[in-house]
Amino acid sequence: MQRLILISLLFFSLCAGAQTSTTTTTGSWYGKADVVLDGTFNNYLTQLIVKQNGTKVEGIFGYYFRNGYQSFFVKGTYDPKTRQISIPEMPVTFYKSNSIDGVTCNMSFEGTLRVSKVGSFIRGAFVSDPKYRYTCPELRVLFSLDSLVEQNEEISSAVVKQLWQPSLDDKIVIDGADGPEIRSAEPVAGKTETKGPEVNYNSLVTRFKQRQSVVATEMAVKSDSIRVSFYDNGDIDGDTISVFLNGNPVVEKQMISAKATTIYIKLDPTKEYNDLAMFAENLGRIPPNTALMVVYDGDNPQEIFLTSNLQQNGTVRIRKKPALVK
Repeated sequence: MQRLILISLLFFSLCAGAQTSTTTTTGSWYGKADVVLDGTFNNYLTQLIVKQNGTKVEGIFGYYFRNGYQSFFVKGTYDPKTRQISIPEMPVTFYKSNSIDGVTCNMSFEGTLRVSKVGSFIRGAFVSDPKYRYTCPELRVLFSLDSLVEQNEEISSAVVKQLWQPSLDDKIVIDGADGPEIRSAEPVAGKTETKGPEVNYNSLVTRFKQRQSVVATEMAVKSDSIRVSFYDNGDIDGDTISVFLNGNPVVEKQMISAKATTIYIKLDPTKEYNDLAMFAENLGRIPPNTALMVVYDGDNPQEIFLTSNLQQNGTVRIRKKPALVK
């Protein structure tokens, strides 16, 4: 009788261990994400490489769309009771874009893990903020686990090879005591950096000061560093801008389009606020000069529509949120 009980306990413990090992989200998942709208639209071939540690998950989200591939480092949570996996703030190219470099939609993934004899699957959807649901519709996907891939090997190699890095077009701005320091992104092996036209610094600053800087909105951020992307708001009509941080140019004579013009800014902590202004170099074919500015503060993007002309600079006033007192 005692031997029978021990055998039974051993059997149940093995079953429990097997169930635990098969219900992890760790692994390489692949699937096709489809736009939830009537009609035929572009779809995405997606890959989710995840490593789970307790209720935390992290790894790489990548996808093929039209003419290219993009991948991003992601973090999220997993609830073992409900088998729900949640990953916020995943940038996905707008489904009507002509290329992978088009405007992105900021989406979150919600999925449920299913394990059966046939295989392991995560069924879920990428969803945007409710106020953008008509612009960025839901994307439904069924991820299948690639059982032929060694889990830890795939994840470690993916993190090394596929982590997103700034492109040569991106600028990194550090606002110090002597004014902003502008750094180009590190060159990628095999590519050379092309230099733009020379800009007369003093002349540009003088013209900027001659115009009225109008604060369109104020925002509070929690991070010392932010990522800012500019897009042409509306028809792509040749709008060209310069960008100023606290009265100093950080981007000079940059034409904006459906592809983001991105800068990385380290805010000056000694200032009560930091002013980020858009200076119109021209009015394009359709005046005035308008842009969508997206500020990424950690995991929280904020969208601002800016307008500038030959008399006014559209400005955003950025304040640092006070630290929470514990």
